[in-house]
Amino acid sequence: DVQLVESGGGLVQPGGSLRLSCVASGYTDSRNYMGWFGQAPGKEREGVAVINTGGIRTYYADSVKGRFTISQDKAKNTVYLQMNSLKAEDTAVYYCAAATRWVGRPLDRSEYNYWGQGTQVTVS
Repeated sequence: DVQLVESGGGLVQPGGSLRLSCVASGYTDSRNYMGWFGQAPGKEREGVAVINTGGIRTYYADSVKGRFTISQDKAKNTVYLQMNSLKAEDTAVYYCAAATRWVGRPLDRSEYNYWGQGTQVTVS
């Protein structure tokens, strides 16, 4: 199993920045993809940014391209989401996710089999 713990959420003004962190533990070598997914009130959980842990490929939702950056520190088993130029519509609970199997659609939440508890990001 893989355990994921997120941190770094909070309240920020429009135009501000936050950095989310996700620390993985357990059978971490099994992770193929790590990603961040956002769920706004009353909406479905959607892919925001994903990284292929074996290489350097990244994937972003169109709404965050140029503003958010996903990165990883393999030595620390940690994935980060740097969020810049935040907008009110970025307000959501952000979940870290891990996929331990082959992924065909990196931003599709159904591809991921491990999830963190989520961290709230409020832009207001």
